[in-house]
Amino acid sequence: MSDQKLVVGVSQGDINGIGLEVILKTFLEPGINEICTPVLFSSQKTVSYYRKVMGIEEFNFHPLRDLSQINNKKVNVFICYEEEVNIEMGKASDVGGKYAAISLEKATEALMANKIDVLVTAPINKHTIKNEGFNFIGHTDYLAKKLNGTPLMVMCTNSGLRVALATDHVPLKDVAAKLTVESIAEKINMFYTSLVRDFGIRKPRIAVLGLNPHASDNGTIGDEDLTIVKPGIDKARGDRMIYGPYSADGFFGSANYKQFDGILAMYHDQGLIPFKTLAFSEGVNYTAGLSHVRTSPDHGTAFEIAGKNTASEHSFKNALYMDIYKNRKLHSEVTANPLQHNTIKKER
Repeated sequence: MSDQKLVVGVSQGDINGIGLEVILKTFLEPGINEICTPVLFSSQKTVSYYRKVMGIEEFNFHPLRDLSQINNKKVNVFICYEEEVNIEMGKASDVGGKYAAISLEKATEALMANKIDVLVTAPINKHTIKNEGFNFIGHTDYLAKKLNGTPLMVMCTNSGLRVALATDHVPLKDVAAKLTVESIAEKINMFYTSLVRDFGIRKPRIAVLGLNPHASDNGTIGDEDLTIVKPGIDKARGDRMIYGPYSADGFFGSANYKQFDGILAMYHDQGLIPFKTLAFSEGVNYTAGLSHVRTSPDHGTAFEIAGKNTASEHSFKNALYMDIYKNRKLHSEVTANPLQHNTIKKER
């Protein structure tokens, strides 16, 4: 496998939120270009504006309009638009949504054309980004449509804590109806595959949380965990280490989560409330199931602190530095030629 630096594409997110602030703070890190070659999809004027507002005039970047001109020794800014843009920090606006969509579209085109290796997306506002030309709920739906359209899985990760969702942006009243034995088994299989391929875990241990309080308590509190969740686990298990369903409160309260490589939650808040409590400033969102690697920081636009220069860049930095691409590439090479891999290991 080549040690060549990855070209990391970054969409700017909503220009009125904290996206560009955390991006530029990360790009100011000493040695950033020794680790990767960043390409921010934005505009020279927008980046220069933020540079002035943040008081980082020493920050230099390489503007380009042709991705064949990427400079691997500098931070690159691909010019997505030339016009002056009305930036109103802390305000949700149609302008912020419009230019978030433009940046995402250009970055995705570059990813599909293999001009960049991975994509890191800065936060958007799901309401303002929707327009006549961009009729998607958010990043995940858009990327699913553009890249491969297969079922996807939202995963949040930080060091040893990895939480995936069986359902994501679904109203709580509709969650039970969305779950079937087949969908649970499919999500477990996707999760397992991602842990092996993307995170380099050879034999992952997966815990599955129950839907109802106390995992239905043997049918006392609903029966979905007995009739849907457990059969789904059994269908997917085979000879793999997949356990559950667990009562979510006791599972996290007793720190049982530390015994597993991955945790599958049944719905959004069941998984993300404990995850963000434990790892909010460091966590990363990862979209499993895409043909290309996409990560994002585990926070939103944070309009309430935009423009104050107080946002933490740690989550974005972790999203930028994740080794998923390298793990996936190595896994592909090993599985394509297992005999050669085994021979090399024996020689050691």
